[in-house]
Amino acid sequence: MKPTPHLAPEVRNARWTRQQIRAARMAPLAPLLQKRGLPLIELSAGNFELAAYKGLLLKDSYWRWPQRNLAGNAIDFFVQVLGLSFNDAMRQIMAP
Repeated sequence: MKPTPHLAPEVRNARWTRQQIRAARMAPLAPLLQKRGLPLIELSAGNFELAAYKGLLLKDSYWRWPQRNLAGNAIDFFVQVLGLSFNDAMRQIMAP
């Protein structure tokens, strides 16, 4: 695992609390993905399509990818779509 020097030691080596996990699940995806440089296509009713992943739709902290029969919350996105470990996903979501 690569060190993440930009995060405080308590975030790098944390055992995540239920409250932190709950907050990460509910984190709005659009700003997190824009921060990573992933372009979004704005659709109606507050929905977005992720340009790099055709057919992947997101709204708030939830996403679904009907073509792959996948869906979930913000943590699930980082794990299932971006391929991060749970801890790396939490670090990405909880980073300031």
